[in-house]
Amino acid sequence: MKKILGYISLFLVVIVVGVFFFVFYPKTPIITGFAAHSVCSCHFIGHRDQASVEQNDNDIDVISQAKNSIDEANQSVVSSIFGLRKRKAIYRKGLGCVLLGLDGAFPANNDFVPTRSTLSDTLLWPYGKKENVHLDENVQTVVNQAFDAKGEQVKKTRAIVVVHKGKIIAEQYAPGFDKEMPLLGWSMSKSLVNALYGILSLDGQVDIHKAVGLKDWADDERAPITYHNLLQMNSGLEWAEDYGSISDATKMLFEAEDVSMVQRQKPLAFPIGEHWVYSSGTTNLLCGLLQKQFDTPEAYLDFPYKRLFNKLGMTSMVLETDLSGCFIGSSYGWATPRDWAKFGLLYLNDGVWNGERILPQGWVKYTAMPAKGSDGDYGAQFWLNVGGEYPKSPKDMFYCDGYQGQYVYILPSQDLVIVRMGLAGYPVFDADTMIDGIVRAVGKSNK
Repeated sequence: MKKILGYISLFLVVIVVGVFFFVFYPKTPIITGFAAHSVCSCHFIGHRDQASVEQNDNDIDVISQAKNSIDEANQSVVSSIFGLRKRKAIYRKGLGCVLLGLDGAFPANNDFVPTRSTLSDTLLWPYGKKENVHLDENVQTVVNQAFDAKGEQVKKTRAIVVVHKGKIIAEQYAPGFDKEMPLLGWSMSKSLVNALYGILSLDGQVDIHKAVGLKDWADDERAPITYHNLLQMNSGLEWAEDYGSISDATKMLFEAEDVSMVQRQKPLAFPIGEHWVYSSGTTNLLCGLLQKQFDTPEAYLDFPYKRLFNKLGMTSMVLETDLSGCFIGSSYGWATPRDWAKFGLLYLNDGVWNGERILPQGWVKYTAMPAKGSDGDYGAQFWLNVGGEYPKSPKDMFYCDGYQGQYVYILPSQDLVIVRMGLAGYPVFDADTMIDGIVRAVGKSNK
């Protein structure tokens, strides 16, 4: 009997060890990579303490099991799980945090700091520092309802800013957050890439309807793919956007040294321009193609700041890069909620900012044109409500949308921009009801 029990125990040990090494162990670089980058960025960009980040942002499945260590002197974070597969992220002024390679490789352009501007002390927000808040009590009541009651952790809203006719009419922050704190937009960052291509189009530097011209695609069926196909995410390229497993998306964000190459190396899975597939890899491929428009890495890294963020006075905005120096436009844009609202205002105002045209005439209309295959839900790196995804909200609404409920809603017919940031999205957080309530409240106030 003892021998039988011994064999059973040995068998169970072998099963446990096998599961660990063949199922769990391959995921550990992704787990520790996520943990290290998250703690680094939330701490050094968002100015939050380690406990807050671990208890909230990193409280996801096995990510919460990672042990994180912050080195304040060297502005870095090391994370491991059960003492294994350590990953390190380092902070760089102006460029945010970067996850070092599995081999410890150091990032390119590590000492470069993008050009930044300051806001005028004499101009009203959104063009300057002077407060431009005109509180609408009816709207503020709706906004209040979008936050958790004391002691609750359900809606998990961190910030809401409502802008009507260029003025802030309602604003609120959860305890521990304020108007000066940059927050991660996750996939809202994709919409920033739309703007960068709009600027290149305005300059005549890129024709989005021409093939991207990659040499490694020249002699195969991918050759006809255009910037337009990539912007609308119906290029036909194979992709798996899955964050619960080892997938194209997780390998790209937490293992690849050049995030633009993962999608670039994929074959066609569908006819070009016909089938819509949501792909963070496509956005990062666009970031890689953007690099080819500049003579030096420094000019590329400066471009979003000089031509977009500084123009809009988005002084808090940071767009993080990978090891190769490519922007991770799929996921890693940081800004205060007020600065995210400024980005929404640019599109609300047809690409014009304080009298200066930032985006080409017609670019916003193009952005909100439904991509073929998306059922009216997606345009060019922006989500749309044409298909009625938000049944209570205006059909002309289009928006930036990020993981866990990061939103910039643009409502042209209402002259409204609504920013909501938090840790819960649909269906836990009912954004449609919030938007409908705000629209109704504005209407009531303007009677």
